[in-house]
Amino acid sequence: MNEIHATIEFTDGRKLDVVLYPEIAPETVDNFVDLAESGFYDGLCMHRVIPDFMIQGGGMTYADGTLRQKKAPRTVHGEFTANGHKNTLSHKAGVLSMARTAVPDSASSQFFVCVADCPHLDGQYAAFGKVTDETSLATAIDISNVKTCSIGWYDDVPVTPVVIKTVKILGK
Repeated sequence: MNEIHATIEFTDGRKLDVVLYPEIAPETVDNFVDLAESGFYDGLCMHRVIPDFMIQGGGMTYADGTLRQKKAPRTVHGEFTANGHKNTLSHKAGVLSMARTAVPDSASSQFFVCVADCPHLDGQYAAFGKVTDETSLATAIDISNVKTCSIGWYDDVPVTPVVIKTVKILGK
C-alpha cells in the first residue's frame, strides 16, 4: 500500500508520528499534505480533547483565552461510506480522521486522532491515517486527559493550550 509518513510536532516537544493512506482517502490525504507543506497547521491548537474518545485540532488558534478559527482554503469530498466512498479504515485507537460539520463534504483542515476504538464513526467520517507506534498513541491519550474548560461555544478546550509547532511530511 502506498503510504506517506509525517510527524505532528507540538510546541512542548511532544510529537505524533503518523502514516497517511492516499489509496484509502486520496483527496483527504492530498489536502492534509498541502496544508502541512504550506505551514497552515503551524501555531494552531488541539482545541477539543475528550478522554476515551479523541483529540481534535487543525483549525483554531488559542491565545489570551480566546479561540479563533483559521479558515482553510478549501473543503474536500467526504471520503466515507455514507457519502458514497468506500473507506475500509476503521476508527480504532490511533486512527486519524477528518472532522466535519453535519454536511458530508464540509471537511477542510480540522482532523482528529482517536484515543480509543470508536466504531460508531466508521462509515461517517473520512479516516485517512494512523499513528505509527505506541509512543505516539500514548502521547495522544496523554493529550486527551489534560484539564479542560469551556470557551464560548466550545467545550473540552485544554486549559493549557496544546499547540502544533508544525506538521512535517517526511516521505511520499
